[in-house]
Amino acid sequence: MIIVGVDYHPSVQQVAFLDTETGETGERRLSHSDGEAERFYRDLQRRQVKVRVGIEATGHARWFERLLAELKFELWIGDQARIKAARVRKQKTDRQDAQLLLRLLIEGRFPRIWVPSPENRDLRQLIWHRHRLVQMRTRAMNQIQAAAMNEGVRRKKTLWSKTGRRQLEALPLAPWSTRRRQDLLELVDRLNTTIDELTAAAEEEARKRPEVLRLMTHPGVGPITALAFVLVLGSPDRFGCGHQIGSYLGLIPCEDSSADRQRLGHITKQGSSLLRFLLVEAAQAAVRWDPDWRRRFVHLAMRRDRRIAEVAMARKLAVSLYWMWRKGFDYPQTLQFGSHAGEPGYVHGVK
Repeated sequence: MIIVGVDYHPSVQQVAFLDTETGETGERRLSHSDGEAERFYRDLQRRQVKVRVGIEATGHARWFERLLAELKFELWIGDQARIKAARVRKQKTDRQDAQLLLRLLIEGRFPRIWVPSPENRDLRQLIWHRHRLVQMRTRAMNQIQAAAMNEGVRRKKTLWSKTGRRQLEALPLAPWSTRRRQDLLELVDRLNTTIDELTAAAEEEARKRPEVLRLMTHPGVGPITALAFVLVLGSPDRFGCGHQIGSYLGLIPCEDSSADRQRLGHITKQGSSLLRFLLVEAAQAAVRWDPDWRRRFVHLAMRRDRRIAEVAMARKLAVSLYWMWRKGFDYPQTLQFGSHAGEPGYVHGVK
């Protein structure tokens, strides 16, 4: 077997390799633009030996992953934080990083992480693309609202009704202000059409997955949030408990405690920023429509800041969705079987 440690960069990569049968070792710096890196790995394939490649989790490496999959090489992707913790010396170079990755692979200490499938990644692009277009539409609509308010028209959401649209288009503006208004309105119309198409595609994908339909029974959770939750987590078997879900999604506070003093900060924000955003939105919808969730939110908001309460409810929602997915329960079933405290015949402790 040939083991290769790769310090990957968008334009170049530094490799350190070892042939476990012959004991041959080597180091090379490979360029991507001239095809040098691809030739190196195709030469390894011609040797007809098993090859294992280890890299840190990084972006801009899809082509590299596809190349190794085509060559049927074993690719291990490692946790950046744990690899950094294994670096003892304060000096950091590409050569030392590649040698560190190779050493971790040889010693069996490489912190391998779960990698989503190509289909999973492609569906994530659907969710991300829709999310970015919604953000663009929101910015354009805010600019139109500001232009209307400058002319004394303050209709809030009703500005986008048929009556509000006619009033907006009838406002007498200066030539370039008129041009800006028209361009923004056309942009919003085009974005509405594209967003509707992407939403329909996401809803169609959600209908194909029973676990997504099950999560949609939770108050406030729609197809976009449920589909994103399933795609980001991959499988509920990867996590042992609900606490790990909050940590994985970055919804737990930073902590710097020592001795008898506990120091908690803002949430870590480690994990998918898109899923955190969707969970906060879904939690706010659950608070509006579900009395029990509203009661919990009001209680937290009175004790703490409202923004802290919103994040806390998002974490609670993530944990609730995780247990629904893991146990195969719909939301009404979780209410029935989630807790037996206070029910007739309930006895605390072991029978």
